[in-house]
Amino acid sequence: MTMRIGAQLYTVRDFCKTAGDLARTCQRIAAMGYEGVQVSAIGPIEPKEVRRILDDHGLVCAATHKSLDALRDTAKVIEEHQILGCSLTALGAFHGPDEAEWREFAQTFNQIGKTLAAQGLRVGYHNHSHELAPLGEPRLGVLTPLRLLLDELDPSIWFEIDTYWIAHGGGDPATWIEACRGRIPSVHFKDMTITPERQQKMCEVGSGNLNWPRIFQACRDVGVQWCLVERDHGDLDPFQSLEVSLRNLQQMGLK
Repeated sequence: MTMRIGAQLYTVRDFCKTAGDLARTCQRIAAMGYEGVQVSAIGPIEPKEVRRILDDHGLVCAATHKSLDALRDTAKVIEEHQILGCSLTALGAFHGPDEAEWREFAQTFNQIGKTLAAQGLRVGYHNHSHELAPLGEPRLGVLTPLRLLLDELDPSIWFEIDTYWIAHGGGDPATWIEACRGRIPSVHFKDMTITPERQQKMCEVGSGNLNWPRIFQACRDVGVQWCLVERDHGDLDPFQSLEVSLRNLQQMGLK
């Protein structure tokens, strides 16, 4: 399966506040060579207008991000995604203080997932690094929130592994991508570098220290459909960042 390359609009969120902003942003993203976008952190723009803008620039809505409160309004979420022609949405993150809270969340998320799946919309979970913090006392094979979610969430719920945040939490991105086999249609591609002061920071894909050949192979092995390039913050202008990441990906063999 050929993976497609998309841009996470959170990267350029400051340039997506109005319909006009979004149109200009999508024009630039399409001109770079991206095939699609993940609709996230944009302004209050009607779904029909978002779809028109994407169609105008030949971009696909690969996925969206929604808050937990927004996902609870399942009828509205389903209608919006039907307009966008998109079958994937994801929760950006959940924070729980203990194992009981994470298990309660898993039950709630399962119910949301089943309701949405019945209408052809799959909901997923996007990680940061706190999901790799241990739950309970240190021991061999310590339980983490991400491991708990993999075990407790219904198979219809997918995972949007973020390569930077997995590495930030001390994990191996490729290993976690492989752990999500069969339920990982998209991955957030984001690189990590280190400063002389030993501070981790985000950088453009291929410009940092992550093992991209290993990540690519893991994505291919598990059938990832979309590589979604993202950078939350960093040194370069966000559009320049997207352009450098795409060029690097192409030079590393992804087309």
